[in-house]
Amino acid sequence: MIQCKRVYDAVDASDGRRVLVDRLWPRGVRKDALVFDAWLQELAPSTALRQRFAHVDERFNEFRRRYWQQLNNHPEHWMALLDIAERGTLTLLYAAKDTQHNNAQVLAEFLQQELDRRDRPSSPVCYGNEL
Repeated sequence: MIQCKRVYDAVDASDGRRVLVDRLWPRGVRKDALVFDAWLQELAPSTALRQRFAHVDERFNEFRRRYWQQLNNHPEHWMALLDIAERGTLTLLYAAKDTQHNNAQVLAEFLQQELDRRDRPSSPVCYGNEL
């Protein structure tokens, strides 16, 4: 299971593995105060993409499309998260105020699609003229 949670929200026992997915450290949070298992800066959108989006709702669809391109180009940054999500709960931590239009939500959607793709059986074997 994949869920998203703001770094400012309380830790819950159901969070499972907590992974910070922002490029920048969250404002106002001491590093020794945040409970997390990993900080995957390289998984966050590029600085240029993040700055272009600037949390403007009208730019979200373009941000989402470009971020998916970045993710597709670097599976080495997110592949291990699929295994975590298959075995238990993966909580993607982010700092943005907007709980719907942010990189963690896009990443969660992307990872869920990859998990769904793993679950699909491969195409049936073709036996040529054996019918």
